[in-house]
Amino acid sequence: MHRIIIILSLITGLSAQEWAGYSGGFLRLGMTARSIAMGGAFTAEKDHGFAAFFNPAWTAFLMKKQVGFSYSELSLDRRLAGTSFATSLPPTAGLGIAWASAGVTDIQGRNSAGEKTVMMQTGEDAIMVTFAQRVLPWLAVGANIKILQHQLPVNEEYKGTGIGFDIGLLFKSGETTTFGLMVQDLSSNYQWNTGALYAEGRAYKDDFPTIYRAGTKFLIKSVTIVADAGFITDHESFISFLPRIGTEYTYQDIYYFRGGFGNGRIAFGWGLEYDLLTDHDSRIDYTFSMDWATQTGHTLSYAFNF
Repeated sequence: MHRIIIILSLITGLSAQEWAGYSGGFLRLGMTARSIAMGGAFTAEKDHGFAAFFNPAWTAFLMKKQVGFSYSELSLDRRLAGTSFATSLPPTAGLGIAWASAGVTDIQGRNSAGEKTVMMQTGEDAIMVTFAQRVLPWLAVGANIKILQHQLPVNEEYKGTGIGFDIGLLFKSGETTTFGLMVQDLSSNYQWNTGALYAEGRAYKDDFPTIYRAGTKFLIKSVTIVADAGFITDHESFISFLPRIGTEYTYQDIYYFRGGFGNGRIAFGWGLEYDLLTDHDSRIDYTFSMDWATQTGHTLSYAFNF
């Protein structure tokens, strides 16, 4: 088993280098502590507080409203944060809205002579609007519409903007097993215009890679197992294979211990569910992760149901 993990780490780490440089990478990192700790294998699993992020079809199965907040402090002065709200829309639909933001701080600016100027930062943002519908009691389909923006530090007016889409299916085959299908970042892109920087500026487009994912979730007593298989494409050809797997152990229905591998990272975390206003309405999670380049991350998330 130890050898298998090492081999998977090497293969996925090398393949991650092939597609990590494509646009929209912050949407492929994983948003919450729980999802990151379980390898991001959430095509068929609901992410507490962020039901629509990995599969928008989940919002059609919500019984309560949920709010989520998450923040990741990453090495190399990187950050990733998000907030989400989702609710059921009786009798058979679900609705949600979320905001994800990533960036790099403390970028040292320099002039043409190499002298230090001002400290700069860069950022990417996505606003996601979700709608899902239960077609059958055990089958739902959902979609995310993404409004995208990328701000570079070279010029405040130099921004890339665009629209993107996700489409998901969810099959609940019983109390213990769920299957999911997902097309992530279908036609997502940034539209740029360099006219704000150069007299001979031009318009161009940066496409996000599209990921086709299939996943499953199994619940065996106090253990939850999730697994995904993803295929990353550049709309014309295959780029990389993305395997992800994770597990969660529940103790006394309030303590959670997790581990997983995915997105080129190994991660471990814990969670606590507690009563704030009503029974089991709040959850706090923490995760530590490390990727193939030994870059580390700490993620803290909070979810509230009402």
